[in-house]
Amino acid sequence: MTDKEQWVVWNGSLGVLDMVTIGHIEAREDGRRAYLAPPYGVVGPFSLDELEAQGRIAFGECLVMSRQRWQEDQVELRLEAREKRRAFQLQFRFTESDQEEHRETLNLPIEGALTPSEINAAFRRLAKTAHPDAGGSAEEYRRIAEARDALLEQFAAAS
Repeated sequence: MTDKEQWVVWNGSLGVLDMVTIGHIEAREDGRRAYLAPPYGVVGPFSLDELEAQGRIAFGECLVMSRQRWQEDQVELRLEAREKRRAFQLQFRFTESDQEEHRETLNLPIEGALTPSEINAAFRRLAKTAHPDAGGSAEEYRRIAEARDALLEQFAAAS
């Protein structure tokens, strides 16, 4: 009856919850492998034996679980998903003008993706002359350090 039973699909990154049934089931030597029924037919193959035994399995960004397991875990799963979405949104909390100002301060391209190593390299290059011990000023060093920190915060918030 597993193929007629209703299961919960939870995609926390999108905040999507839906009810599904098992579509295609394959019997193998290592156990039963299954796919969800349309429109979620791309979810699979996964271990149907593991799903039935543990009440839930992870598949990519989705969790497939029994209705009972959803009732037990939903508060924790919703809170966890909300925190992940917040962290992702923090990447975009700077306005474009803030981004441009920080990039200009570090002599980085105004547009396009940056990596932490590019940001740190730009900071180190400028710090060689901006630091007070190297003939620069405390104000100039503070300015480039703040720009570096603001740009790197986006990466920290996303992880």
